[in-house]
Amino acid sequence: MTDPSTQESYPVPDPTIVGPCPATVRNGQCAPDGFTNNHHQQTKTSSQPEALNTGQEMKITDSVEGEGLLESSMRLKPHEAQSYRKKALWVSWVSIVVTLILAVAAFTVSFMRHSASAFGFAFDATLDVVSSFIVIWRYSNAAAVHSAHREYIACVVLGVLFVLSSLCILGKAIHNLATRMPPEVDDFLYSVSIVSGFTCSLLAVVKFWLGRVLTSRALITDGFNSLVGAIMGFSILISAEVFKHDTDVWFLDGTIGVLIGLTILAYGVKLLRDMVPRVRQTRNYERFE
Repeated sequence: MTDPSTQESYPVPDPTIVGPCPATVRNGQCAPDGFTNNHHQQTKTSSQPEALNTGQEMKITDSVEGEGLLESSMRLKPHEAQSYRKKALWVSWVSIVVTLILAVAAFTVSFMRHSASAFGFAFDATLDVVSSFIVIWRYSNAAAVHSAHREYIACVVLGVLFVLSSLCILGKAIHNLATRMPPEVDDFLYSVSIVSGFTCSLLAVVKFWLGRVLTSRALITDGFNSLVGAIMGFSILISAEVFKHDTDVWFLDGTIGVLIGLTILAYGVKLLRDMVPRVRQTRNYERFE
């Protein structure tokens, strides 16, 4: 028999001891400093939002638009997008009713009192009615709430309307300046200007807010049109008040009309330059119709 004391003792490996390389190995190498791959991924994930800068956000937005969708598709849940879509439709219908009434009143003031700024506001109010109809068409299809192609088509139509409207406003204002036609001031003119200024200001704020939420250039353009209407409404009041105290400043009304016409023209041209190429780029991605 062999003496047990002479036998070589071989240590039995402890199953609880883990080797230097854990089970998670990347590219044949162990995780550094004993950290597991899972812990490394968690650390990387938690640091990703901090590393996201403005340039990366712009790239994400560009890639989304390149697929035929607006940036709002990444931020809004489906029920939120539909809720804001319905709000945009309601605001557009309210804008149509209000601005149509203001347009009729402003046209009446323009022809009765020879006011170029009132004519400019009347034309802008008419343009606001048409632009609101375009926004309604834009959001009439629930499935196309994030459609970039539909958005850009609406903006192109708005750009054309802006250019045509600006030419009419400029023509009327230049004619009044050339014929030295001063505006006539009365209570009706004051009433129209005050109501127009405050009403269009409120509509502009709501449209800008909805446009930012839905990332809709069409809604923002419609809001810009309402803002111009508010400025023209207040300009009627200012020019009339100045002319009331000093008849030598008869040209202020026509000058304001020219400035407003040029502003609308510049915005319309810029809108066309920005949107026409995008319509061509996204026409192959339209799949909502």
